[in-house]
Amino acid sequence: MKKLSLYMFLGLLVCGLVQAESSLPKCKGKKMNKWSNCHGTKESLYGHKYVGEFLNGEFHGQGMFTHKGRKYVGQYKNHKRHGQGTYTYANGDKYVGEWKDHKYYGKGTYIYSNGDQYMGEWGKKKYHTPDNLSERDGYGTYTYANGDQYVGEWKKGNKHGQGTYTFANGTVDKGIWKNNQLIEPN
Repeated sequence: MKKLSLYMFLGLLVCGLVQAESSLPKCKGKKMNKWSNCHGTKESLYGHKYVGEFLNGEFHGQGMFTHKGRKYVGQYKNHKRHGQGTYTYANGDKYVGEWKDHKYYGKGTYIYSNGDQYMGEWGKKKYHTPDNLSERDGYGTYTYANGDQYVGEWKKGNKHGQGTYTFANGTVDKGIWKNNQLIEPN
């Protein structure tokens, strides 16, 4: 719960930093490729909108990107999501955590619209699609809306390795898991 609070705090902090006026001057001119060390707004013909900082004509620094019900608020580096950020999907899912080269990277919290939540490590391949249930990779905690919880290792979205599954009624399954099956209880 402490980790969730930390991630939520970081997400809100990032949101506040982006929405506050940047200390950089306003971008001048209409050609984005000329914008550098400034704060501006760029809208595309396809409905994409970015409000934030630019460096050498690229999104760089704090920014907010929106498109078709999706929203990202956070850090950019060389025109890619990189650092801390929050991505909200059109379906209501939300990811708060680390990014590298436009993908979930390292640790983050994914809050599903159905009330489930995963906090842990990621192997995300496509940033713009909600979790397809195969991207949890490494160590993490999945808390189900019904109160069940699994804490342990994941591989390609499956419980895989050492882990503990605690049911809402208090029953515990602990041991080695493989492809979501407890194969070696301990």
